[in-house]
Amino acid sequence: MEMILGFILLLALFQIWLIPMMLNSKNVNWQISNRDNEPEHPPSLMLSRATKAKDNLKETLPIFLALAVWSIAAEVDISGLAMWWLILRIAHGALYMAGIGIIRTLVWLSSIIILIMMALALI
Repeated sequence: MEMILGFILLLALFQIWLIPMMLNSKNVNWQISNRDNEPEHPPSLMLSRATKAKDNLKETLPIFLALAVWSIAAEVDISGLAMWWLILRIAHGALYMAGIGIIRTLVWLSSIIILIMMALALI
């Protein structure tokens, strides 16, 4: 489970920070500033989608992390479910940025079901 947690934190690093930063490279002066003003260039469609995917990940990541830490403390192996959650969240981010709405929503729903299954395995 600890290795999966490392991969989840890498996903968070990429999806929350690196991908949006790279997609907003034309506003590098704004990125390194105090950000008191609006960026010079408006966000691209891809950056807007990446931001929405990032915000969505930030909504469920704390729940996942709490369940993962709980499973380690309780010595309950839910690593298979955790790996599926990771795979689904990677797919969700990619589908979000590609603009594939229906499949993205099904993948998101599947990741929520996985969180429920993780919680049920711990009670």
